[in-house]
Amino acid sequence: MPRRFLSPIALLVAASTAATSAAAQSIQDACNAPTFQTVLATSPAGATDARAVWLDQRTMRWPGMSSEGRFRLLFSATGAISIQIGRAASGVDSAVVLLNGAGTLPGDTERQFRHVGAGRTLAVADADVSRLRDWHRGQLILVREDADGRVLDATRVQHAAALDVFFTNAATTSDLGVTVSGARARFRLWAPTARNVAVCHFANDTAPSRTVVPMTRDARTGVWTGEQGGNHNGEYYLYLVDVYVPGVGMVRNRVTDPYSISLSTNSQRSYIGDLASPLLAPPGWARASRPAAAAAATDQVIYELHVRDFSINDPSARPRNRGRYGAFAERNSQGVQHLRALQRAGVTDIHLLPVFDLATVPERGCVTPQPRGSAASDSQQATVQATAATDCYNWGYDPLHYTVPEGSYTSNPANGAVRVREMRQLVQSLHALGLRVGMDVVYNHTSASGQHLHSVLDRIVPGYYHRLNARGDVETSTCCANTATEHRMMAKLMIESVATWVREYHIDAFRFDLMGHQPRDVMEQLQRTVDSVAGRHIALIGEGWNFGEVANGARFVQASQLSLYGRGIGTFSDRARDAIRGGGPGDNGRAQRERQGYITGLVYDRNAFAPATDNAETLMRAADMVRVGLAGTLS
Repeated sequence: MPRRFLSPIALLVAASTAATSAAAQSIQDACNAPTFQTVLATSPAGATDARAVWLDQRTMRWPGMSSEGRFRLLFSATGAISIQIGRAASGVDSAVVLLNGAGTLPGDTERQFRHVGAGRTLAVADADVSRLRDWHRGQLILVREDADGRVLDATRVQHAAALDVFFTNAATTSDLGVTVSGARARFRLWAPTARNVAVCHFANDTAPSRTVVPMTRDARTGVWTGEQGGNHNGEYYLYLVDVYVPGVGMVRNRVTDPYSISLSTNSQRSYIGDLASPLLAPPGWARASRPAAAAAATDQVIYELHVRDFSINDPSARPRNRGRYGAFAERNSQGVQHLRALQRAGVTDIHLLPVFDLATVPERGCVTPQPRGSAASDSQQATVQATAATDCYNWGYDPLHYTVPEGSYTSNPANGAVRVREMRQLVQSLHALGLRVGMDVVYNHTSASGQHLHSVLDRIVPGYYHRLNARGDVETSTCCANTATEHRMMAKLMIESVATWVREYHIDAFRFDLMGHQPRDVMEQLQRTVDSVAGRHIALIGEGWNFGEVANGARFVQASQLSLYGRGIGTFSDRARDAIRGGGPGDNGRAQRERQGYITGLVYDRNAFAPATDNAETLMRAADMVRVGLAGTLS
């Protein structure tokens, strides 16, 4: 038989087909890989900090920088730029020379970035601005060079403001996450800096992925969209996001959806479903009534409650419900009888400590320590610390997914439908007792950032969702990785998350943890949104403390005690609290007894520990603070 020779065109087609097949297999392998990230290309040595800040789509400021030398913005699509001071940069795909001294900035811009120190204001020439939209999908390094092109200094540029301007239309996108309609599922993810995004589809919570759904990018919004035909209700998905990560390189991150409606055990996979489906509702949900909204904020009498604490030691509750959502539906348990008694005594609202998906408690196999030893022994603390990482109990101030009920409180965390159904049943049960339901929410931080297993947002759009300091490191004044709700898409995530709790779970009120770290105008927008969704007023209160990198309006007008007057959003008053009770929130031991308050004997019933310096003026000052607190409450 004569030998057959393939034409050059046929050889090219065969090679292309093989390369495509290999790439598809590589993506499929990433869906099932043992680790959540694959480094596709490692970045060489370069600028590790981000001291410069984008002010808009074309202008940036480099604080403290000299005006000498030439300033250039360098780009590499694969993160290949290498920087050594005193040498020319290498690995550069393209570069633009920046205009030094960009002139007067708009007043709104100057106010927005008043926290950024004085320095060189640099701008990209008008002819080059159109290139930047795509450059944000790779590595960008700002350098100052001498006349011979040798690098004198280099830094990355904090890019949130540029992304907000380039992709401003994303803020009006109404269907991020998964949408199930007819015989198809649609997935939408905002990932403007990603090079590629795909969906790993899983038939259930444990099976390996057999299908990858490609996604396409809308250059105008930075939103990626993928569709899958067929009925996939009750199945699961993850995103594969190929993105440049500063300090690492080009990375393929396997990550859950920030807009997840539910999850599998331990938040491993996002759930495909429709919150409007009857399968995700308890019996009677569609017809259930709820107590009327409070006529005024001061009509609320609030009882704060932890879901696990409520029933974990209640012998009258069924064992399978103890510590879980289901205990609230047990009409004859001691716990529910106590709630009835509280309601008759005048309590109007139950505020639940965090019930969103949190990072610390294992949803399967958590442990409850059994401390032993005398009161003076350190053995009890040692016992608790030995299992701290797997303890069943946590207050829950470490959010992982903002809009998913926590799985450790459900009877079956492996089934994404169950936690939705049981959380709704909890709300329905409390409403049936005549009690409104509030949620303690923590949008001011995430449990992790960077390339961490529990970092969802930062592995999709690195450097965007969190508030950064002058070096480009994530601020942590709230204890963890502070979110930046002053950025459009972080504000959108918070507002839409709260709206989902109102619309889909009939939540009546929210208590915002460290609300002073959020802009007042964003909280006012949130108030308008949730009131519209509910068709009634939704009460918002929060911790309006003034501290950290945003203190005294350093970055924006805060939703704090200092600026909420007359806005209809309530804030706790530490001034009134401390004056009435005495002392401060950090006091313990002897300090609690030394620092008496207006109702605890200050001056007029001095105890043995009270300082001799307390006098009539001290008492009058405390009385003034009590009056201030009352005035604020009545207003």
